[in-house]
Amino acid sequence: MSSFFPSPISDLARTVTVVTDDAPIAYTALPNGTPVFTSGGVEIGRVEHVLQDPSLDLFDGLAVKTHDGLRFVDANRVDRITTSAVHTTLSEDDARSLPEPQGDEVFDADPDEYGGNGLSAWFGRMFLREHWMRRKD
Repeated sequence: MSSFFPSPISDLARTVTVVTDDAPIAYTALPNGTPVFTSGGVEIGRVEHVLQDPSLDLFDGLAVKTHDGLRFVDANRVDRITTSAVHTTLSEDDARSLPEPQGDEVFDADPDEYGGNGLSAWFGRMFLREHWMRRKD
């Protein structure tokens, strides 16, 4: 006699995915505070933030908080990113000579920030758009 309902064990085996501590993840899912390790397994520091250009889907590297301050790990030195750690190809000597991050921060403009009917939209129209500003002659 066949059953209308499928076997729960066979369905679970096909649909459940187990995520282990070493499951690889994308740089976009990397949380701040994740430990960063050298190729020898020595912890360099913790992820302060991911340096990226989301509009180009470009991973530039990591800003890592170390005992010596903020340091830059280039993307080509990142071997793999997992749910529990970032593993690099850096030796301990390489890690000691990491540079500080360079350049200015980049901010994305939000054209809809001053749109709409709210109070902040009203202030945007009144004070931040050129046609609403009094010209100085």
